[in-house]
Amino acid sequence: MYTAVTRAIRVTVQPVFLEDQSAPADGRYVWAYHVRIENEGQETVQLRSRHWRITDAMGRVQEVRGPGVVGEQPVLEPGGHFEYTSGTPLGTPSGIMAGSYSMESVQGGAFDVTIPTFSLDSPHQPMRLN
Repeated sequence: MYTAVTRAIRVTVQPVFLEDQSAPADGRYVWAYHVRIENEGQETVQLRSRHWRITDAMGRVQEVRGPGVVGEQPVLEPGGHFEYTSGTPLGTPSGIMAGSYSMESVQGGAFDVTIPTFSLDSPHQPMRLN
């Protein structure tokens, strides 16, 4: 699991390779990632948008931006949390993802929350020792 905390908002991500949805012979590798967002602070916040940077093993970068997550813009009360699962395909057997959520405090003011950088690893990636 990968974790980052920004302004008392904890984001934890757990990626899983989906063998049954992947087709390595066709250059298709698919991962699911489960995200838990926890409000450890004292103010209520709302997740407004997301920004992902997905990099495959060849260094190709795909950026994804959009409102909310999985069609929602959850409100997190102090002590509250929100969880969701999403996924991404790649054309290589490994890669990395990183990003941020744009949050807004109900008291006013927007701020970005870091999504921890996490590794997308499959059993189809040859291991290399340096």
